[in-house]
Amino acid sequence: MHIHILGICGTFMGSLAVLAKELGHRVTGSDANVYPPMSTQLQAQGIELMQGYDPAHLEPAPDLVVVGNALSRGNPAVEYVLNKGLPYVSGPQWLADHVLQGRWVLAAAGTHGKTTTSSMLAWVLEHAGMSPGFLIGGVPQNFGVSARLGGTPFFVVEADEYDSAFFDKRSKFVHYHPRTAILNNLEFDHADIFPDLAAIERQFHHLVRTIPGEGLVIHPTSETALKRVIDMGCWTPVQTTGEGGQWQARLLSDDGSHFEVLFDGKAQGTVDWELTGQHNVANALACLAAARHVGVVPELGCAALSAFKSVKRRMEKVAEVQGVTIYDDFAHHPTAIATTLDGLRKRVGDAKVIAVVEPRSNSMKLGAHRDGLPESVVQADNVFWYAPPNLGWDLAATVASSTVPTQVCDSLEAIIEGVKAIATPGTQVVVMSNGGFGGLHGKLAKALEG
Repeated sequence: MHIHILGICGTFMGSLAVLAKELGHRVTGSDANVYPPMSTQLQAQGIELMQGYDPAHLEPAPDLVVVGNALSRGNPAVEYVLNKGLPYVSGPQWLADHVLQGRWVLAAAGTHGKTTTSSMLAWVLEHAGMSPGFLIGGVPQNFGVSARLGGTPFFVVEADEYDSAFFDKRSKFVHYHPRTAILNNLEFDHADIFPDLAAIERQFHHLVRTIPGEGLVIHPTSETALKRVIDMGCWTPVQTTGEGGQWQARLLSDDGSHFEVLFDGKAQGTVDWELTGQHNVANALACLAAARHVGVVPELGCAALSAFKSVKRRMEKVAEVQGVTIYDDFAHHPTAIATTLDGLRKRVGDAKVIAVVEPRSNSMKLGAHRDGLPESVVQADNVFWYAPPNLGWDLAATVASSTVPTQVCDSLEAIIEGVKAIATPGTQVVVMSNGGFGGLHGKLAKALEG
């Protein structure tokens, strides 16, 4: 079957393409922005990519068109599909029908940490010899690929609350019917599709409604929004993580890189890994609870996590030039920015930390999170904010109250010059964006070499 994917370079759709190819289909795709890591992964898989949404890409007609949720009415390819009556489906629906049927699905949901937690979980099952399938919205470095079918009934999926398609406004995760579900945290996000937090809570409850009575729901005790979700009705056993929960961590280092895991008050093992931050310790506890549900003893899970290498674009060290370390990080919400910088600060102590932030997500463009931005960067020594001309709100006025030395720049060149002027050996530079950021990481590394 020839499947054409519209919006193929999105992390979810790119992963879907890999699975469709593995199932033996001929897969092609188009996207407005073809950029790594997804573009390189897809080309390596022999999947033909086309730039833009020209209807000519759909001639001769494919057997099925999978439509990404970034596409809306008015898009030339979408209009062509509808006018010609071509068969089409959303990505989550295709995944549910062709990959997840009859599998034991383990889903990781939440505002933050979905990609990292699902990557951890897939790796823990792999380490235990369970050869899981997975679909992750990023590239876990332990696997080097964002999706695979796997050789057993177990399938790990990153369960996103974003909508499914222009014709299906349900959250993607409603399609997945997990047996084991991690609900990591819940904050207001995706201001382009949700009017308020209550609307997102309602979608999370739709997910909870689909989890069987013999399944398991895992969530931290500290999340009041998730407590509200569970209180709407839950028909599934629940395990809790964090303070006062069944799963707890005893930190053996401030930065979260070494900790002991406790279940029902009993020590289960220790994790000693490359990751930092309390958020990753929380992710680990949820992962261990989920793995135990499918038969992985926590001690084995801890050993697996100690060999976990994180995910591309999650505090990924991309360069070290003249003693300056550059990281690429996906953080694009004030909470994620804050937890990432906190973890790095605890690891590097008094070393100079420079944050470079692009407010690029749809919610950021709408200004939904702007009030949290000044406070999110307090652990940095200097911050460079990128304000493109089409941002739509006054970033400089928003961050003027920041207690950290701050520069708002309207070009990558200005950021590079600014960082170059103050970076000294030992400086840690974190570049934060949920897009390609114009290849800033490479340009910055090159400038520092000079």
